[in-house]
Amino acid sequence: AAMWILSICAVSLDCGIPPLNTRIVGGEEAAAGAWPWQISMHRGGGHVCGGSLINNLWVLTAAHCNAGVPPEQYTLYIGRKSQQGANPQEVSRSVTQIINHPDYNSETSDNDISLMKMSSPVSFTQFILPVCLAASGSSLHAGTDVWVTGWGDIGSGVSLPPPENLMEVELPIVGNRKCSCSYAITENMLCAGQAEGGKDSCQGDSGGPLVRKQNSRWIQGGVVSFGIGCALPGLPGVYARVSRYETWIKSHITENQPGFIKITSSGTDSDLSASCSTRPTVTGAAPITTAAHTFIFIL
Repeated sequence: AAMWILSICAVSLDCGIPPLNTRIVGGEEAAAGAWPWQISMHRGGGHVCGGSLINNLWVLTAAHCNAGVPPEQYTLYIGRKSQQGANPQEVSRSVTQIINHPDYNSETSDNDISLMKMSSPVSFTQFILPVCLAASGSSLHAGTDVWVTGWGDIGSGVSLPPPENLMEVELPIVGNRKCSCSYAITENMLCAGQAEGGKDSCQGDSGGPLVRKQNSRWIQGGVVSFGIGCALPGLPGVYARVSRYETWIKSHITENQPGFIKITSSGTDSDLSASCSTRPTVTGAAPITTAAHTFIFIL
């Protein structure tokens, strides 16, 4: 019995360690296998949103990506690098169940988080591995460096084609007090972006992961949700705060639960002293297009 318990514990934390993530760069094409939990969600023959593999059967994404759409319309690609070229390491799965958060609000984007159950489990390889999830009580202080990945647009309001290959960008966390100067956000959200703009997620990245490396593991702290434009000064991207949903996720994934790890930040959060002269009067910002906010580095 003791051996069995130990094996279950080991499986639950078999997350967040990609053996092929060997470089640290920002706003560039990701190396094959660098982000082995990244999912490409397809509907109608094309990529519409991102997502993340959180165990061998379940994917985490944004509720606005699939609200009102039956699961059989989706195909998920795991282990994918290119949207046009060959992907010898990838597998695909259909979707049998979609569980949007019961309190998801499409007008305010609150609780913009969703679970998708695949038709059958995937086997883990160097190119297909789950990400760890931020546990309840995690803290991401302002200025903390995080990474966002996706195949979303690489410019705001420009006629560039979406990238063929998976892209990655490093961004600083924007504290909620500071972020509330730009948006009407809730405690269920977190923000990230450079004050001067230039790097961001954008259309097509929605549902994808915002991750932080802690010790040897990558932990997902956010799900790409919404924003105004992409990479504009003073308008960071907004993400669903994963640590607020540990109980909800565990209530639906009762076997082989994802690995939850608390993200910790040292010192005092500089956001505690943040202030702004005006507050946004809107109740929220709608996701940009059906594939909402996504991914940039061009300015």
